[in-house]
Amino acid sequence: MIINPITLEVFKNKFASVAEEMGMALTRAAYSPNIKERRDFSCAVFDAEGRMVAQAAHIPVHLGSMPLSVAAILEAMELSPGDMAMVNDPFKGGTHLPDITLVAPVYAGGDTPLFYVASRAHHADVGGMSAGSMPLSTSIFQEGLVIPPVRIVARGEVVPDVMNLFLANVRTPQERQGDFAAQITANRTGVARLEALVAAHGRDAAASMATALMDYAGKMMAAAIAAIPDGTYRAEDCLDDDGAGGHDITVRLVLTVDGDQAELDFTGSDPETPGCVNAVKAIAVSAALYVFRALAGGDTPTNAGCLRPITVRTKAGTVVDARFPAAVAGGNVETSQRIVDVILAALAEALPGRIPAASQGTMNNVALGGVDPRTKRPFTYYETLAGGAGADAAGPGQAAVHSHMTNTLNTPIEALEYAYPLRVTRYALRRGSGGPGKNVGGDGLVREIEALVPVEVTILSDRRLRGPWGLDGGGEGAAGVNVVTRRTGEMVMPGKFHVRLRAGDRLRVETPGGGGYGPAA
Repeated sequence: MIINPITLEVFKNKFASVAEEMGMALTRAAYSPNIKERRDFSCAVFDAEGRMVAQAAHIPVHLGSMPLSVAAILEAMELSPGDMAMVNDPFKGGTHLPDITLVAPVYAGGDTPLFYVASRAHHADVGGMSAGSMPLSTSIFQEGLVIPPVRIVARGEVVPDVMNLFLANVRTPQERQGDFAAQITANRTGVARLEALVAAHGRDAAASMATALMDYAGKMMAAAIAAIPDGTYRAEDCLDDDGAGGHDITVRLVLTVDGDQAELDFTGSDPETPGCVNAVKAIAVSAALYVFRALAGGDTPTNAGCLRPITVRTKAGTVVDARFPAAVAGGNVETSQRIVDVILAALAEALPGRIPAASQGTMNNVALGGVDPRTKRPFTYYETLAGGAGADAAGPGQAAVHSHMTNTLNTPIEALEYAYPLRVTRYALRRGSGGPGKNVGGDGLVREIEALVPVEVTILSDRRLRGPWGLDGGGEGAAGVNVVTRRTGEMVMPGKFHVRLRAGDRLRVETPGGGGYGPAA
């Protein structure tokens, strides 16, 4: 079948615009600042077989792993018109428990689904041992409510028993119910837009164009890999610790490029840890998709075809392929960043001058909660903090940006202080934290929050013992720093900790700077 390239480009944008509009609907309808302000969510379109056709420009760690969530749901049940299913189980297609995925079928007048749409959002609390559901856990059972594939909407109506069971296990049921309603709205928006697309062009044309886009992406990715010199490239990097006594947890990669095929072998990585930095294999696949998609260039559609020339190998029971019931809350946010760093380090050897130095390499997760005296109800707050981006041959790194596997915004001070009994006492660039070099790494930032009521705080962060690496003679960026200030003075805290603050106590997070590029003059 000969595909007109102009028609293909039109459909590429049509499918992508469906996912983008889903994201806009989710933003407008969301209840929590984490989703409404930070936009900690992702939306995508899938074909009848559950292959990703298009995504919005949302969060890489969500989008690369979301196809496994869709596959788990399709394997578990058949969705009728008006149905939606949800899942967050990391061992059945999820990443970590706060990321809940909702999937809806698009029948578009047929007897079987022609497409599926999915939205994944990070809920600021799903139960578990500490507020915000990002604990220093040693088992997934401490992290919150595990949701296998289950129907949450049946024939257009929310299933009350399922919803009530979930809401009974979280600290903030009103907020969660509001965010669920936003996800349902986003999925309904996606269904409506795809139905309109099929009505305008026909079922056969829509399905064939989806397949053609995946074929095209596969060819574009193969061409990008073919431009890498054949060979075997090795790299390794480590996480500071796992929050439970383990240190220097190493991710190892052997990257083999052979013609237009690439194999990423992570089987030499360290065993899974007692603490919560274990990642499921879906996260390793997400990291590979993210890096190679960036390498392929802006015109390549981001869909299932991108992974056709890429093989990701892991070993079950390692920190990049954890087994049930390992703790995984931090694997999605911290280990994902280190996997990206390792892939980039291997490619830097193969493609000198094209790869940047390491960015901050952490998401600086801040989760806290308590009881709001204004409402007499529990509250939970979750945020990831930006840091320095790595410099490259073209110029310095950007300061105070979310990089690599996170693509969220910040929580504005006004929104944070309006929603929670907290006060932001400092929010600034961390001047001079970027690594030295011909091109200087980007600076991190400083965020200091004062508790106005007693709260419990969990921090999951990394790059506190060593800074992000420089490249081609550039220096390391400054390592991050976590500080708790009480009336008795300041205490420098480790990268991962849980603490209770009294009213008037302050938490300060200084995020890492990016690595420098090239020798400094």
